[in-house]
Amino acid sequence: MNCPECGKENQDDVKNCQFCNTLINVTPDSDRPVTIRVSRLAITAFIFAVLGSVLFLLFILSENRLRFSNTREIFETIALFGLLIAGFAVILGVISIVRIGISGGKITGSSFAVAAALIPILSYLLFPLLISRRCVAFRMVCGTKLSGIGKAMLIYANDYDDELPRAGGTQSVWANQIPNWKGRHPLDAYGINLNNREGGQATISSSLYLLVKYAEVEPKSFLCENDLKVNEFDPAKYGERDEDLIDLWDFGPEPWKHCSYSYHMPYGKYSLTVSSNPGLAVAADRNPWIPSLGWKVKDISKFNPDGDRDTKKAGNAFPHKNEGQNVLFLDSHVDFENIPFCGVNEDNIYTYQNGEDIRRGSPPQIGSQPTNRADSMLVNDPPIE
Repeated sequence: MNCPECGKENQDDVKNCQFCNTLINVTPDSDRPVTIRVSRLAITAFIFAVLGSVLFLLFILSENRLRFSNTREIFETIALFGLLIAGFAVILGVISIVRIGISGGKITGSSFAVAAALIPILSYLLFPLLISRRCVAFRMVCGTKLSGIGKAMLIYANDYDDELPRAGGTQSVWANQIPNWKGRHPLDAYGINLNNREGGQATISSSLYLLVKYAEVEPKSFLCENDLKVNEFDPAKYGERDEDLIDLWDFGPEPWKHCSYSYHMPYGKYSLTVSSNPGLAVAADRNPWIPSLGWKVKDISKFNPDGDRDTKKAGNAFPHKNEGQNVLFLDSHVDFENIPFCGVNEDNIYTYQNGEDIRRGSPPQIGSQPTNRADSMLVNDPPIE
């Protein structure tokens, strides 16, 4: 072997030139064994991507069960944590792809890196579809509950001279609390005068509660799946562990926490019977113009029945993403209506008629009454501040 420096010949097994000591026996890099390894960074990114996406999607798919605010806050924190993990996984996945590409084949695991980058992105793309499917499912559940309430109303009316549920006496007025929700008799419960049977006050929910007392409807049937601040009425939570539901007169002292639906004004001269106009709305999701637990009252100036899609939607109920409301009509059918003026002659079911403007009307409050027998006015009890 000749020395590359001095050119003199050396033995083949020597490493340095015997004459000038120049290094001449170096093994080429191409002859050295190459170590190929799977990218640990890519594997880590893949694990993060799967974990983050699972946490995020599980929250979306199970949100309808998160009725209690404390539980919901915990799950929202978990979902946010999953979202951050998934985003971090995308960054690690991209870095892994770059490192694998410039390694010259010494680092593998590109499939892990690509999956880590794509899994969170696909999860985010599926998010609108999951939300859409979940909203449709909730609409169906809510509609089924309203349909059951409608059937119970007919059973009730059959026993009470064809009148739909109406709490209190003939002269009782609407209030957001009844005097004694656990009274021993109706006069005591509604504050009706014992001598002349006049006066008294009742809530909207106390009329619906008559279906619990006399038609065997369960309290959970009055909860919309999207109305997340309400929860099933349980007397034990108000210290009444020994009371049966049929012995009570309302959904507790805070009925607005246990009932999601609005009801046609039962107090006054336009209360409904089964012989009323079958196109009248009997019940629906909460009234958007009345204060409700968890929902801010809407601004009616933004609602225009003759406007574009957004200004029409401004008059819809809150629970179904402002897309519309499930409505129970007097003929017992339930429809999901994407506009609120779906009563008789396009009457607005959430307002009382104001002159000829029946598609818009005026927002009701405690004391409001329908204008005539064709005027649907669905109301719910506002919370006591």
